Amino acid sequence: MEFLSETFSGFTAMSHWEYIAVALSMAYLLLAIKESLWCWPAAFVSTFIYTVMYWNGALLMESLLNFYYMYMAVYGWVVWRRGMNNKDHLPIISWSLKRHAVILLATSLASVAIGFVMTNYTHADFAYLDSFTTCFAVVTTYLVAKKVLENWLYWIVIDAASMYLYFEKGYYPTLVLFVFYTIMAAWGFKTWYEEYEQHQAKPLAQL
Repeated sequence: MEFLSETFSGFTAMSHWEYIAVALSMAYLLLAIKESLWCWPAAFVSTFIYTVMYWNGALLMESLLNFYYMYMAVYGWVVWRRGMNNKDHLPIISWSLKRHAVILLATSLASVAIGFVMTNYTHADFAYLDSFTTCFAVVTTYLVAKKVLENWLYWIVIDAASMYLYFEKGYYPTLVLFVFYTIMAAWGFKTWYEEYEQHQAKPLAQL
């Protein structure tokens, strides 16, 4: 009962801006799964709100991440729109396991290094976890813009880790959003995989 009471209090204490950001973030994900160009404007506005909110909540890496998301929303809009102007729209692609292994190693090392700096030289909370979710989200957002199929698998892990972070910080509407994100990322992978198989007529990239 105490947990439910604290959760309800967290929801009622959140500003209307967070609810707007949550709604736009959900719209972004649904539109991205459908490969709609309009996912990017929804992403831009929601991430602007989160940039300010996380900075005020001492989640510095999350704030910087959302500032980066704003840039990537513009980049994604340009890349996807350019693809739509071509005869064939930007296709879904798959990267090799070897390429993903390099990404995982490099991003993990960067996460540890940044986490160390944030722990020792800033007032950041949960510095290592914050750095992990931030670094991998930076890379994964680029994969979305390039329509790399495996981006959804990265998001499942990132979103699950983020849920603990938001629970501890009391960002309950955003916590619920990331539960939704985790489920929808699995659906996103299924949807993109089916289209990839249909249009590419070949299995996922191998080593």
